[in-house]
Amino acid sequence: MDRTEAVREIAKAAACAGGRAYYIGGCVRDRLMGKEPKDIDIEVHGLYPAELREILERIGEPLEYGASFGIFSLKGLDVDIAMPRKEQSKGRGHRDFDVEVDPFIGIEKAASRRDFTINSIMEDVLSGEIADPFGGKDDLNRGIIRHVRSESFVEDPLRVFRAAQFASRFGFKVADETVELCSRMDVSELSAERVEEELKKALMMAERPSVFFETLRTMGKLSPWFREVEMMIGLEQDPLYHPEGDVWNHTMEVIDRGASLKDEAEEPYAFMMLCLTHDMGKIITTSCEEGRIHAYNHESEGLPLVERFLDRLVSRNSVKRYVLDMVPSHMKPNVTAFVRSKIKVTNRMFDEVPSPGDLILFSLADRPVMSGDVRFEGDRDFLEERLGIYEEYMSRPYVMGRDLVDSGLEPAEDFHEILGYAHKLRLAGIDKEEALKQCLAYARKLRRGQTK
Repeated sequence: MDRTEAVREIAKAAACAGGRAYYIGGCVRDRLMGKEPKDIDIEVHGLYPAELREILERIGEPLEYGASFGIFSLKGLDVDIAMPRKEQSKGRGHRDFDVEVDPFIGIEKAASRRDFTINSIMEDVLSGEIADPFGGKDDLNRGIIRHVRSESFVEDPLRVFRAAQFASRFGFKVADETVELCSRMDVSELSAERVEEELKKALMMAERPSVFFETLRTMGKLSPWFREVEMMIGLEQDPLYHPEGDVWNHTMEVIDRGASLKDEAEEPYAFMMLCLTHDMGKIITTSCEEGRIHAYNHESEGLPLVERFLDRLVSRNSVKRYVLDMVPSHMKPNVTAFVRSKIKVTNRMFDEVPSPGDLILFSLADRPVMSGDVRFEGDRDFLEERLGIYEEYMSRPYVMGRDLVDSGLEPAEDFHEILGYAHKLRLAGIDKEEALKQCLAYARKLRRGQTK
Protein backbone atom coordinates (compact mmCIF):
# COMPACT_ATOMS: atom_id res chain seq x y z
CA MET A 1 0.00 0.00 0.00
CA ASP A 2 1.47 3.36 -1.01
CA ARG A 3 1.04 6.48 1.10
CA THR A 4 -1.78 7.99 -0.99
CA GLU A 5 -3.75 4.79 -0.68
CA ALA A 6 -3.02 4.60 3.04
CA VAL A 7 -4.19 8.19 3.57
CA ARG A 8 -7.49 7.47 1.82
CA GLU A 9 -7.99 4.36 3.95
CA ILE A 10 -7.39 6.44 7.09
CA ALA A 11 -9.85 9.07 5.86
CA LYS A 12 -12.54 6.45 5.09
CA ALA A 13 -12.14 4.83 8.50
CA ALA A 14 -12.20 8.23 10.21
CA ALA A 15 -15.40 9.15 8.37
CA CYS A 16 -17.05 5.90 9.44
CA ALA A 17 -16.15 6.75 13.06
CA GLY A 18 -17.61 10.25 12.75
CA GLY A 19 -14.35 12.10 12.01
CA ARG A 20 -12.89 13.87 8.99
CA ALA A 21 -9.39 13.88 7.50
CA TYR A 22 -7.81 16.85 5.73
CA TYR A 23 -4.64 17.39 3.75
CA ILE A 24 -2.87 20.32 5.38
CA GLY A 25 0.09 22.65 4.95
CA GLY A 26 2.61 22.44 2.17
CA CYS A 27 1.06 19.53 0.30
CA VAL A 28 -2.14 21.56 -0.28
CA ARG A 29 -0.20 24.69 -1.14
CA ASP A 30 2.06 22.86 -3.60
CA ARG A 31 -0.82 21.10 -5.32
CA LEU A 32 -2.66 24.40 -5.80
CA MET A 33 0.56 25.77 -7.34
CA GLY A 34 0.68 22.86 -9.78
CA LYS A 35 3.62 21.17 -8.05
CA GLU A 36 3.93 17.57 -6.92
CA PRO A 37 4.05 17.61 -3.09
CA LYS A 38 7.16 16.10 -1.56
CA ASP A 39 5.63 15.67 1.89
CA ILE A 40 2.10 14.58 2.74
CA ASP A 41 0.57 15.72 6.01
CA ILE A 42 -2.98 15.11 7.14
CA GLU A 43 -4.98 16.25 10.14
CA VAL A 44 -7.83 14.15 11.55
CA HIS A 45 -10.69 16.01 13.24
CA GLY A 46 -13.49 14.70 15.42
CA LEU A 47 -11.80 11.63 16.89
CA TYR A 48 -10.04 11.05 20.18
CA PRO A 49 -6.36 9.97 20.07
CA ALA A 50 -7.23 6.39 21.09
CA GLU A 51 -9.76 6.16 18.26
CA LEU A 52 -7.24 7.40 15.72
CA ARG A 53 -4.59 4.98 16.98
CA GLU A 54 -7.03 2.10 16.64
CA ILE A 55 -7.68 3.07 13.01
CA LEU A 56 -3.95 3.29 12.29
CA GLU A 57 -3.33 -0.12 13.84
CA ARG A 58 -5.79 -1.64 11.36
CA ILE A 59 -3.88 -0.13 8.43
CA GLY A 60 -0.25 -0.50 9.49
CA GLU A 61 2.20 -0.05 12.36
CA PRO A 62 1.63 3.37 13.96
CA LEU A 63 4.50 5.46 15.28
CA GLU A 64 3.70 8.19 17.80
CA TYR A 65 5.78 11.32 18.44
CA GLY A 66 4.70 11.85 22.04
CA ALA A 67 1.15 11.46 23.22
CA SER A 68 0.85 15.16 24.09
CA PHE A 69 1.64 16.21 20.52
CA GLY A 70 -0.97 14.04 18.83
CA ILE A 71 1.28 13.33 15.85
CA PHE A 72 1.49 9.85 14.31
CA SER A 73 3.05 8.17 11.33
CA LEU A 74 2.90 4.71 9.81
CA LYS A 75 6.05 2.63 9.65
CA GLY A 76 7.42 2.53 6.12
CA LEU A 77 5.25 5.39 4.85
CA ASP A 78 6.42 9.00 4.57
CA VAL A 79 3.28 10.65 5.90
CA ASP A 80 2.49 12.58 9.09
CA ILE A 81 -0.93 12.13 10.68
CA ALA A 82 -1.75 14.86 13.18
CA MET A 83 -4.62 15.77 15.43
CA PRO A 84 -5.83 19.37 15.86
CA ARG A 85 -3.95 21.04 18.68
CA LYS A 86 -3.33 24.33 20.39
CA GLU A 87 0.20 25.60 20.99
CA GLN A 88 1.50 28.36 23.22
CA SER A 89 5.11 29.40 23.53
CA LYS A 90 6.61 29.22 27.00
CA GLY A 91 10.25 29.74 26.03
CA ARG A 92 12.44 31.70 23.65
CA GLY A 93 13.90 30.78 20.31
CA HIS A 94 11.42 28.19 19.03
CA ARG A 95 12.32 25.82 21.84
CA ASP A 96 9.45 25.36 24.29
CA PHE A 97 5.73 25.14 23.59
CA ASP A 98 2.73 24.03 25.62
CA VAL A 99 0.77 21.71 23.33
CA GLU A 100 -2.82 20.63 23.91
CA VAL A 101 -4.59 18.17 21.61
CA ASP A 102 -8.20 19.19 20.90
CA PRO A 103 -9.95 17.01 18.28
CA PHE A 104 -13.05 19.24 18.29
CA ILE A 105 -11.37 22.62 17.98
CA GLY A 106 -12.84 23.24 14.52
CA ILE A 107 -11.36 24.15 11.14
CA GLU A 108 -10.76 27.84 11.74
CA LYS A 109 -9.01 27.49 15.10
CA ALA A 110 -6.93 24.59 13.83
CA ALA A 111 -5.83 26.60 10.80
CA SER A 112 -5.16 29.69 12.91
CA ARG A 113 -2.00 28.16 14.40
CA ARG A 114 -0.38 27.97 10.96
CA ASP A 115 2.33 30.47 10.13
CA PHE A 116 1.14 31.88 6.79
CA THR A 117 -2.19 31.98 5.03
CA ILE A 118 -0.83 29.98 2.10
CA ASN A 119 -0.06 27.17 4.57
CA SER A 120 -3.43 27.36 6.33
CA ILE A 121 -5.47 25.93 3.44
CA MET A 122 -7.02 22.50 4.10
CA GLU A 123 -8.40 19.95 1.66
CA ASP A 124 -10.80 17.16 2.53
CA VAL A 125 -9.04 13.89 1.68
CA LEU A 126 -12.17 12.18 0.37
CA SER A 127 -14.18 14.96 -1.27
CA GLY A 128 -11.43 17.36 -2.28
CA GLU A 129 -13.40 20.21 -0.68
CA ILE A 130 -11.17 23.19 0.19
CA ALA A 131 -11.39 24.89 3.58
CA ASP A 132 -9.72 28.29 3.48
CA PRO A 133 -10.72 30.41 6.49
CA PHE A 134 -7.87 32.93 6.11
CA GLY A 135 -7.86 33.62 2.38
CA GLY A 136 -4.78 31.55 1.59
CA LYS A 137 -5.84 30.77 -1.99
CA ASP A 138 -6.19 34.46 -2.77
CA ASP A 139 -2.73 35.19 -1.35
CA LEU A 140 -1.35 32.23 -3.29
CA ASN A 141 -2.77 33.58 -6.53
CA ARG A 142 -1.43 37.06 -5.78
CA GLY A 143 2.01 35.83 -4.69
CA ILE A 144 1.77 37.13 -1.12
CA ILE A 145 3.34 35.72 2.06
CA ARG A 146 1.05 36.89 4.89
CA HIS A 147 0.91 35.77 8.50
CA VAL A 148 -2.30 34.28 9.88
CA ARG A 149 -2.55 35.70 13.42
CA SER A 150 -0.21 38.27 14.93
CA GLU A 151 -0.64 36.88 18.47
CA SER A 152 0.57 33.38 17.63
CA PHE A 153 2.97 34.34 14.83
CA VAL A 154 5.32 36.28 17.12
CA GLU A 155 5.67 33.29 19.45
CA ASP A 156 7.92 31.59 16.91
CA PRO A 157 10.77 33.83 15.68
CA LEU A 158 11.89 31.17 13.19
CA ARG A 159 8.98 32.38 11.06
CA VAL A 160 11.04 35.45 10.15
CA PHE A 161 13.38 33.20 8.20
CA ARG A 162 10.56 31.02 6.92
CA ALA A 163 8.90 34.08 5.42
CA ALA A 164 12.16 35.00 3.67
CA GLN A 165 12.80 31.50 2.32
CA PHE A 166 9.23 31.13 1.05
CA ALA A 167 9.59 34.50 -0.69
CA SER A 168 12.79 33.32 -2.39
CA ARG A 169 11.51 29.83 -3.29
CA PHE A 170 8.22 30.97 -4.74
CA GLY A 171 9.17 34.43 -5.99
CA PHE A 172 6.53 35.92 -3.69
CA LYS A 173 6.40 39.20 -1.79
CA VAL A 174 6.04 39.34 1.97
CA ALA A 175 3.03 41.44 2.98
CA ASP A 176 3.90 44.82 4.47
CA GLU A 177 2.16 44.02 7.75
CA THR A 178 4.11 40.76 8.01
CA VAL A 179 7.39 42.57 7.31
CA GLU A 180 6.55 45.08 10.03
CA LEU A 181 5.72 42.28 12.48
CA CYS A 182 8.93 40.41 11.66
CA SER A 183 10.99 43.55 12.16
CA ARG A 184 9.93 43.59 15.84
CA MET A 185 10.74 39.94 16.55
CA ASP A 186 13.90 38.81 18.36
CA VAL A 187 15.67 36.07 16.38
CA SER A 188 18.87 35.98 18.46
CA GLU A 189 17.83 33.01 20.61
CA LEU A 190 17.10 30.67 17.69
CA SER A 191 19.21 27.55 17.28
CA ALA A 192 21.77 27.60 14.49
CA GLU A 193 20.39 24.33 13.14
CA ARG A 194 16.94 25.83 12.53
CA VAL A 195 18.31 28.98 10.89
CA GLU A 196 20.61 26.93 8.66
CA GLU A 197 17.65 24.78 7.64
CA GLU A 198 15.82 27.84 6.28
CA LEU A 199 19.00 29.21 4.68
CA LYS A 200 19.65 25.88 2.99
CA LYS A 201 16.13 25.77 1.54
CA ALA A 202 16.63 29.25 0.10
CA LEU A 203 20.04 28.43 -1.38
CA MET A 204 19.05 25.03 -2.73
CA MET A 205 15.42 25.45 -3.79
CA ALA A 206 15.13 29.04 -5.04
CA GLU A 207 15.92 30.33 -8.52
CA ARG A 208 16.86 33.63 -6.89
CA PRO A 209 18.28 33.03 -3.39
CA SER A 210 19.04 36.74 -3.25
CA VAL A 211 15.37 37.32 -2.42
CA PHE A 212 15.96 35.57 0.93
CA PHE A 213 18.59 38.12 1.89
CA GLU A 214 16.79 41.09 0.34
CA THR A 215 13.70 40.19 2.38
CA LEU A 216 15.70 39.92 5.61
CA ARG A 217 17.32 43.26 4.76
CA THR A 218 13.88 44.85 4.38
CA MET A 219 12.89 43.39 7.75
CA GLY A 220 16.13 44.58 9.38
CA LYS A 221 16.94 40.97 10.29
CA LEU A 222 20.26 40.21 8.59
CA SER A 223 21.96 40.51 11.98
CA PRO A 224 22.88 38.70 14.09
CA TRP A 225 22.95 35.56 11.94
CA PHE A 226 24.11 37.13 8.66
CA ARG A 227 26.01 40.17 9.92
CA GLU A 228 28.98 39.64 7.56
CA VAL A 229 26.55 39.66 4.64
CA GLU A 230 25.00 42.85 6.03
CA MET A 231 28.45 44.46 6.19
CA MET A 232 28.69 44.15 2.40
CA ILE A 233 25.95 46.77 2.00
CA GLY A 234 27.47 50.01 0.73
CA LEU A 235 30.97 48.52 0.50
CA GLU A 236 32.23 50.06 -2.73
CA GLN A 237 34.10 48.26 -5.52
CA ASP A 238 36.05 49.42 -8.54
CA PRO A 239 33.34 50.39 -11.04
CA LEU A 240 35.54 49.25 -13.93
CA TYR A 241 35.20 45.64 -12.83
CA HIS A 242 31.96 45.96 -10.89
CA PRO A 243 29.50 48.34 -12.54
CA GLU A 244 26.77 46.46 -10.69
CA GLY A 245 27.66 48.40 -7.55
CA ASP A 246 28.70 47.44 -4.03
CA VAL A 247 29.82 44.08 -2.67
CA TRP A 248 26.24 43.33 -1.60
CA ASN A 249 24.92 43.73 -5.16
CA HIS A 250 27.76 41.63 -6.53
CA THR A 251 27.25 38.83 -3.99
CA MET A 252 23.51 38.74 -4.63
CA GLU A 253 24.17 38.40 -8.37
CA VAL A 254 26.72 35.64 -7.75
CA ILE A 255 24.38 33.52 -5.61
CA ASP A 256 21.62 33.91 -8.20
CA ARG A 257 23.93 32.82 -11.02
CA GLY A 258 25.27 30.07 -8.76
CA ALA A 259 21.75 28.77 -8.24
CA SER A 260 21.49 28.01 -11.95
CA LEU A 261 24.80 26.10 -11.85
CA LYS A 262 24.63 24.26 -8.51
CA ASP A 263 23.11 21.07 -9.92
CA GLU A 264 26.34 20.54 -11.87
CA ALA A 265 28.47 20.89 -8.75
CA GLU A 266 30.00 18.00 -6.83
CA GLU A 267 28.94 19.62 -3.55
CA PRO A 268 25.90 21.80 -4.37
CA TYR A 269 25.25 23.21 -0.88
CA ALA A 270 28.92 23.89 -0.20
CA PHE A 271 29.16 25.47 -3.66
CA MET A 272 26.32 27.87 -2.80
CA MET A 273 28.01 28.75 0.49
CA LEU A 274 31.15 29.55 -1.50
CA CYS A 275 29.11 31.87 -3.71
CA LEU A 276 27.77 33.62 -0.60
CA THR A 277 31.05 33.99 1.31
CA HIS A 278 33.75 34.41 -1.36
CA ASP A 279 34.11 38.20 -1.03
CA MET A 280 33.70 38.62 2.72
CA GLY A 281 37.38 39.51 2.86
CA LYS A 282 36.61 42.82 1.16
CA ILE A 283 35.03 43.94 4.45
CA ILE A 284 38.50 44.29 6.00
CA THR A 285 40.71 44.91 2.95
CA THR A 286 38.90 47.53 0.87
CA SER A 287 40.79 50.80 0.42
CA CYS A 288 40.98 53.69 -2.04
CA GLU A 289 44.34 54.62 -3.54
CA GLU A 290 44.78 57.38 -6.08
CA GLY A 291 41.09 57.35 -6.86
CA ARG A 292 40.91 53.57 -7.43
CA ILE A 293 39.20 51.12 -5.07
CA HIS A 294 41.18 48.01 -4.17
CA ALA A 295 40.70 44.97 -1.94
CA TYR A 296 44.18 43.48 -2.04
CA ASN A 297 44.48 39.89 -0.77
CA HIS A 298 40.83 39.77 0.25
CA GLU A 299 40.71 36.13 -0.84
CA SER A 300 43.17 35.18 1.92
CA GLU A 301 42.86 37.97 4.49
CA GLY A 302 39.13 37.38 4.78
CA LEU A 303 39.32 33.72 5.80
CA PRO A 304 38.83 34.44 9.53
CA LEU A 305 35.59 36.27 8.71
CA VAL A 306 34.42 33.41 6.50
CA GLU A 307 35.30 30.89 9.20
CA ARG A 308 33.44 32.89 11.85
CA PHE A 309 30.36 33.01 9.63
CA LEU A 310 30.50 29.28 8.90
CA ASP A 311 31.04 28.37 12.55
CA ARG A 312 27.95 30.35 13.47
CA LEU A 313 25.65 28.72 10.95
CA VAL A 314 26.96 25.58 9.28
CA SER A 315 26.73 22.20 10.99
CA ARG A 316 28.77 20.02 8.61
CA ASN A 317 32.54 20.27 8.93
CA SER A 318 32.96 19.03 5.36
CA VAL A 319 31.07 22.08 4.08
CA LYS A 320 33.24 24.42 6.17
CA ARG A 321 36.43 22.77 4.95
CA TYR A 322 35.32 22.94 1.30
CA VAL A 323 34.55 26.67 1.51
CA LEU A 324 37.70 27.58 3.40
CA ASP A 325 39.81 25.62 0.91
CA MET A 326 38.08 27.14 -2.13
CA VAL A 327 37.87 30.83 -1.15
CA PRO A 328 41.64 31.55 -1.48
CA SER A 329 41.55 30.39 -5.13
CA HIS A 330 38.21 31.90 -6.13
CA MET A 331 39.70 34.62 -8.38
CA LYS A 332 42.21 32.44 -10.19
CA PRO A 333 40.06 30.73 -12.87
CA ASN A 334 38.87 33.98 -14.46
CA VAL A 335 42.34 35.49 -14.27
CA THR A 336 44.06 32.47 -15.81
CA ALA A 337 41.43 32.27 -18.55
CA PHE A 338 41.74 35.98 -19.32
CA VAL A 339 45.55 35.93 -19.68
CA ARG A 340 45.73 32.36 -21.07
CA SER A 341 48.11 31.14 -18.39
CA LYS A 342 50.52 28.29 -18.98
CA ILE A 343 49.56 24.72 -18.18
CA LYS A 344 51.75 24.59 -15.07
CA VAL A 345 49.85 27.57 -13.65
CA THR A 346 46.41 26.06 -14.22
CA ASN A 347 47.65 22.70 -12.94
CA ARG A 348 48.75 24.33 -9.68
CA MET A 349 45.41 26.14 -9.44
CA PHE A 350 43.39 22.96 -9.78
CA ASP A 351 45.70 21.13 -7.39
CA GLU A 352 45.05 23.65 -4.63
CA VAL A 353 41.33 23.02 -4.29
CA PRO A 354 39.13 20.07 -3.24
CA SER A 355 36.85 20.37 -6.28
CA PRO A 356 38.42 21.76 -9.48
CA GLY A 357 35.19 21.28 -11.43
CA ASP A 358 33.26 23.33 -8.88
CA LEU A 359 35.92 26.05 -9.09
CA ILE A 360 35.21 26.37 -12.82
CA LEU A 361 31.48 26.56 -12.13
CA PHE A 362 32.12 29.23 -9.53
CA SER A 363 34.13 31.27 -12.03
CA LEU A 364 31.01 31.42 -14.21
CA ALA A 365 28.93 32.67 -11.28
CA ASP A 366 31.62 35.19 -10.30
CA ARG A 367 32.57 36.36 -13.79
CA PRO A 368 33.50 40.06 -13.95
CA VAL A 369 31.01 42.21 -15.80
CA MET A 370 33.39 45.10 -16.55
CA SER A 371 32.31 48.46 -17.86
CA GLY A 372 33.20 50.54 -20.89
CA ASP A 373 34.62 48.94 -24.02
CA VAL A 374 36.24 45.99 -22.23
CA ARG A 375 34.07 42.91 -21.86
CA PHE A 376 34.87 39.72 -20.00
CA GLU A 377 32.75 36.72 -20.82
CA GLY A 378 34.87 34.07 -19.13
CA ASP A 379 36.01 30.95 -20.93
CA ARG A 380 34.56 27.68 -19.71
CA ASP A 381 35.97 25.77 -22.68
CA PHE A 382 39.52 26.94 -21.89
CA LEU A 383 39.21 26.03 -18.21
CA GLU A 384 37.63 22.64 -18.86
CA GLU A 385 40.31 21.84 -21.44
CA ARG A 386 42.96 22.68 -18.86
CA LEU A 387 41.16 20.62 -16.22
CA GLY A 388 41.29 17.69 -18.63
CA ILE A 389 45.05 18.16 -18.93
CA TYR A 390 45.43 18.31 -15.15
CA GLU A 391 43.40 15.14 -14.69
CA GLU A 392 45.44 13.37 -17.36
CA TYR A 393 48.67 14.38 -15.63
CA MET A 394 47.30 13.12 -12.29
CA SER A 395 46.42 9.76 -13.84
CA ARG A 396 50.04 9.04 -14.83
CA PRO A 397 52.44 6.97 -12.68
CA TYR A 398 54.30 9.21 -10.22
CA VAL A 399 57.10 9.09 -7.67
CA MET A 400 56.07 7.81 -4.24
CA GLY A 401 57.95 7.26 -1.00
CA ARG A 402 58.58 3.60 -1.69
CA ASP A 403 60.20 4.52 -5.03
CA LEU A 404 62.70 6.67 -3.17
CA VAL A 405 63.43 3.89 -0.66
CA ASP A 406 63.78 1.29 -3.41
CA SER A 407 66.32 3.59 -5.06
CA GLY A 408 68.46 3.52 -1.92
CA LEU A 409 67.33 6.75 -0.23
CA GLU A 410 67.22 6.42 3.54
CA PRO A 411 63.92 7.65 5.08
CA ALA A 412 64.43 10.83 7.08
CA GLU A 413 62.64 14.00 8.19
CA ASP A 414 63.22 15.58 4.79
CA PHE A 415 61.08 12.96 3.00
CA HIS A 416 58.08 15.26 3.12
CA GLU A 417 60.01 18.00 1.33
CA ILE A 418 61.37 15.56 -1.26
CA LEU A 419 57.87 14.22 -1.96
CA GLY A 420 56.66 17.79 -2.27
CA TYR A 421 59.31 18.32 -4.95
CA ALA A 422 58.13 15.11 -6.65
CA HIS A 423 54.61 16.47 -6.70
CA LYS A 424 55.80 19.66 -8.41
CA LEU A 425 57.41 17.53 -11.11
CA ARG A 426 54.18 15.59 -11.46
CA LEU A 427 52.23 18.83 -11.99
CA ALA A 428 54.82 19.82 -14.61
CA GLY A 429 54.10 16.64 -16.56
CA ILE A 430 57.53 15.06 -16.01
CA ASP A 431 57.36 11.28 -16.53
CA LYS A 432 58.03 9.07 -13.52
CA GLU A 433 61.45 7.78 -14.59
CA GLU A 434 62.84 11.25 -15.18
CA ALA A 435 61.09 12.62 -12.09
CA LEU A 436 62.71 9.93 -9.93
CA LYS A 437 66.16 10.91 -11.20
CA GLN A 438 65.49 14.55 -10.44
CA CYS A 439 64.11 13.71 -6.99
CA LEU A 440 67.19 11.69 -6.08
CA ALA A 441 69.44 14.51 -7.28
CA TYR A 442 67.37 16.98 -5.28
CA ALA A 443 67.62 14.75 -2.19
CA ARG A 444 71.41 14.57 -2.46
CA LYS A 445 71.66 18.34 -2.69
CA LEU A 446 69.18 18.77 0.14
CA ARG A 447 71.16 16.50 2.42
CA ARG A 448 74.36 18.32 1.52
CA GLY A 449 72.66 21.59 2.37
CA GLN A 450 72.91 22.94 -1.19
CA THR A 451 69.23 23.78 -1.76
CA LYS A 452 67.67 27.12 -0.96
